[in-house]
Formats: sequence, C-alpha cells, structure tokens
Amino acid sequence: MGGESTTRTAPRSGGVDRSPAGGRIGQRLSGVAVALGLVLFLGGFAWGAVVYRPYTVPTSSMSPTIDMGNRVLAERVDGADVRRGDVVVFRDKTWVTNAPVVKRVVAVGGDTVACCTDGKLTVNGKQIDEPYLPKGSAAEISDFPTVTVPEGRLFLLGDERQGSLDSTAHLTDAASGTVARSAVSARVDAVVWPMDGMLQSPSGFETLGALSSPGPLRTIVALVIVGGVLVLGGGAYGPIAKRFGSRNRTSPESAGAR
Repeated sequence: MGGESTTRTAPRSGGVDRSPAGGRIGQRLSGVAVALGLVLFLGGFAWGAVVYRPYTVPTSSMSPTIDMGNRVLAERVDGADVRRGDVVVFRDKTWVTNAPVVKRVVAVGGDTVACCTDGKLTVNGKQIDEPYLPKGSAAEISDFPTVTVPEGRLFLLGDERQGSLDSTAHLTDAASGTVARSAVSARVDAVVWPMDGMLQSPSGFETLGALSSPGPLRTIVALVIVGGVLVLGGGAYGPIAKRFGSRNRTSPESAGAR
C-alpha cells in the first residue's frame, strides 16, 4: 500500500461505448441496395432486349417524325394487334426491297381510304388530323382513288408524303398497295438516337377506334435508372462511412496517469 500508486487510463473512446452495430446495419443495407440495384438494372436491360428491337431508318420518308439515319426502338408485336396511326416495321417482297420498311398505318382491313378532302386524308369518310406531318409541300400528297382495304391487310403511308414509296406507289399491285398484317414484325415506340423520345400519339385516328397503348419502354428505362442509382449509392456507402468515421474518431492518447 505504502509505496504503491495506481495509474488509471481513461477509456479510449472517451467514456462512450461505440458499438459497431450501426456500421454493420449500414453495410447490410448497402449490400441489399447493391443487390436490388443489380436486379433492377440487369432485369430492365433483359426485359428491353426481349421486347424491343433497334432499327436504323435509312430514308427520310418518315420525316420529321423519324429522320434519315435515326435509330429507333420498336416493340415486337403481332400484326393482328396493329391499329390505325401506328408506325410499324414490316417486310413485303412485292415492294422490291426485302429490307425492313418503316411506315405509318392509316387504314386497316374493311376501311376505305382516299385523298384528299380539303388537303386532308380521309378514312371511312372522315378527315384525319395529322399534326406530326411536316409543314409545307412535303406534307402534300397527290390525289389517289378510293381504296377499300381487304381484311387482314393494312394501308401505309410515309409522313413525308411526297418522298415516300408507300402504298400509293403500289396501287396497281393486285392488293392495291396494301400489306398483310402478318408482314409486320414491330411497332416503333421511340427515337433513341438522337434522343427525341417517344413518338407523338396519332390522336387524329381516335374517332375511328381505340389507339394502341404505348409499350413498356418508360417502365424499362425507369428500372434501369433506379437500379443504377441503387448500385452507385450502395457501393459508395463504404468509402463515405469510412471517411466520416475517421473524422469523428477521437485520439486514444487523450488521457494520462493521475
């Protein structure tokens, strides 16, 4: 007792018990975020690859909706699901080329289509408002006789009416320029390069029946974006937490003998 002295050292944490539980929870949450993000990100790309096909449009016949050289995404559809106003991708050997062709459906089986009344296309006697057409002479189309579209077939036009080799260029064919629904492989949803976005709704055809619903492209893009954010945010948690932890850590040599 006499010569003995007692040396006490303050707790290294300054008297506060710093449990690593919070750090473990954060790490687990960041791991869950990364895993979920990968599922959404890769799942979105996989869904898009199954549902959509990319095409490059080689001509200006669909301007200004789709310009020459634009890259589009087209949803794979059955020809039976195509409706008036849709921009579709199809192949028809009677149209000289066997390459995919992109045109707009203006009439379906059973319709009568003609041009023009007051400068507008008429389908089943109704004038069609087409705000997506170019202004000026490119929107003009030469008059053509009334065509009754056979069942199971489609009548198609380009948006640039003067420069488009469409159904009007094949009126003397046996099918009066129409194309079989079975020839359609996809419906264009959006121009992705340059990033012009989703195609304008062909609202002028609503008086003739329901329009096609947009494909799932917006949902797919949202999944990819959210997935990417989760992956980046979860992956960044570790370095950020480590940096803030090092700033808040107190020095262990803060106490001496008494």
